[in-house]
Amino acid sequence: SDLRYHEELESLVKNIKGLKRIRFFMTFGQSYLTHMKCLENVGMLRIDEVEHNGMKIVPIQFLKTLLPDPASLGPRTKGKTNIGCVIRGLKDGKERQVYIYNVCDHEACYAETGAQAVSYTTGVPAMIGSLMVAKSIWSGKGVFNMENFDAKPFMDELNK
Repeated sequence: SDLRYHEELESLVKNIKGLKRIRFFMTFGQSYLTHMKCLENVGMLRIDEVEHNGMKIVPIQFLKTLLPDPASLGPRTKGKTNIGCVIRGLKDGKERQVYIYNVCDHEACYAETGAQAVSYTTGVPAMIGSLMVAKSIWSGKGVFNMENFDAKPFMDELNK
C-alpha cells in the first residue's frame, strides 16, 4: 500500500466531530508500482515544463497523449475494486473497530454503464450529488462536501 494525500481528508477531519487521526492509502499491484517508479525515475511524471527540441512540454501531459484513452479500457478490464474505511474508536464507552467498504466488479459496472469500476465509483456518486443539488435536496450558499448534507436521500438514490 501507499500513503497518499487526498483532499477529502481535510473535509472529513473538519466535519466529523471527535476525529483525531485520518489517513488515506491506496494499494496497487507490484507491476503497476514498478511501472510508475520507472516513469518517475526517467522524469515522465514531472508536472513542470521541460524543453524538448526547442519546444516546452510537460512530461506527464505528453505521457497522457501516448497512453490509451481510459474509456477504451472498460471492455477489457477485469477484477474488482475495494474502497473502504477502517474506523476505530469508542462506542458506548467500549473500543470498537469496523471496516466499511464497497466492492465493485469491473465487468458488472461496464455492463451497466459502459465504464469500468474506477470510473463507476467516481462518476455515480458525483452524478447523484448533482441530482441532489438539481432537485434542491442539497442546497446552501458557499462550498459544501457531501458529509455536510443528509445522507439518506443520497443513499436512497445510490441503492437504485
